Amino acid sequence: MKDTRESNEDYLEAVLMIESETMAAVHAVQVARRLGVSKASVSKALARLQALGYLNVVDRDIVLTRTGRQLAESVLERHHFFMRMLVASGVDSQTASAEACRMEHCISEDSFGKLARYYTTLVTDSV
Repeated sequence: MKDTRESNEDYLEAVLMIESETMAAVHAVQVARRLGVSKASVSKALARLQALGYLNVVDRDIVLTRTGRQLAESVLERHHFFMRMLVASGVDSQTASAEACRMEHCISEDSFGKLARYYTTLVTDSV
């Protein structure tokens, strides 16, 4: 079972991605579909995330707070970074996406920042 932090991040990331793709209000049923979970699970998670100040649910629309958006963007940035690294290393995109999803949760902001700077410097120097 996922820990609460990882689960929170997955829900916030899903809301951000759906919002970006649809350019419209996000609803619980979309999050359930995206994450492959029940609407009841989404309802519990939304209540938890709202209590933590990461989002608000207004007339069934899910709206990220500033803090929630920042966290979601940070998780998504880590996901894209690890996905690019894995694909560039020869990992197929489906496997890379699944593994990037696990990697995005287990690294601190400090370590990620250092790794991203190092990798960017490494790639820039090789060009």
